[in-house]
Amino acid sequence: MINIALLGAGRIGSIHSANVVKNEHAQLAALYDPLQANADRLAGELRCEQMTPQQIFASDDIHAVLICSPADTHADLIEQAVAAGKHVFCEKPIDLSLQRARQCRQRVSQSNCKIMVAFNRRFDPDFQTLQQRVAAGGVGVVELVSIISKDPVAPPIEYIKVSGGLFRDMTIHDFDMARFLLAEDMVSVSAQASCRVDAAISEAGDVDTAVITMTSASGKLVQISNSRRAGFGYDQRIEVHGSEGMLVAQNINENTVVAYNQSGVSSAKPLPSFLERYEAAYRAELDSFVRCLMGEPITVPGMDDGLQALMLAEAAGLSLQQRRTVNLSELD
Repeated sequence: MINIALLGAGRIGSIHSANVVKNEHAQLAALYDPLQANADRLAGELRCEQMTPQQIFASDDIHAVLICSPADTHADLIEQAVAAGKHVFCEKPIDLSLQRARQCRQRVSQSNCKIMVAFNRRFDPDFQTLQQRVAAGGVGVVELVSIISKDPVAPPIEYIKVSGGLFRDMTIHDFDMARFLLAEDMVSVSAQASCRVDAAISEAGDVDTAVITMTSASGKLVQISNSRRAGFGYDQRIEVHGSEGMLVAQNINENTVVAYNQSGVSSAKPLPSFLERYEAAYRAELDSFVRCLMGEPITVPGMDDGLQALMLAEAAGLSLQQRRTVNLSELD
């Protein structure tokens, strides 16, 4: 049995810890959150002991930690966990600072501890099928990947202020998905963005609407469309176009019923939020982490994947600021 402790009992921590409880090969040994109300609520729901981070790291009975705390604490906690011999499952990003993330990777690079950076969309059944079919030559030689990712509503302004910005908080999933689908790195990034949803987001120093284009190492093109507002639901679509055809992963709707009448043809809206849309992905992601710790030959996204996605976010921000295409080699 894999004993896992949770650091951060907010919304994403609640999702991952609930999946630990449901996993037959793992158990939630302890949890911590600096906001006592969060800790008390989740500990009560899951009937779990509360410990301080120091107690968690010192316990020989705890094998791994889930780091679901604010982004600017991730690198510190990764280093502390690894120093204590704990395996790590960490939410993205590794850190808001590219320099700090690189430092963290260097400091833990010689450890035997397994470190997984949680890019949950890699574990979505539809996106996994899409990746497998692309890898098998299902569209011939890939020429263009289009990724559409739009939130139903913008998060609270207080979250925006500490999120690291659209590219580090939201687009980072799409950056990772592009690398996952193509199995290669990007070499250049060009970003255009503005604030079209809420002026308060602009006042907080962020954008809410963006279009990013990238070129891969072999010359493939990727375009990403982001918005913090999609009034019809959570919009998550991917199109891979190649020399022999096209593969498309569509939205998952609230139901599959389609109405045909004199007014036209209509169907249900896409699922309302990431909680429903990626429920299966979160469960498969946690299960993959546990199975990896049990010694199964499973590949999970690691520190290098987290660093590459963060580099793309950094390049997108630089491109927006300087109004030019940024080569990833500039960030070396």
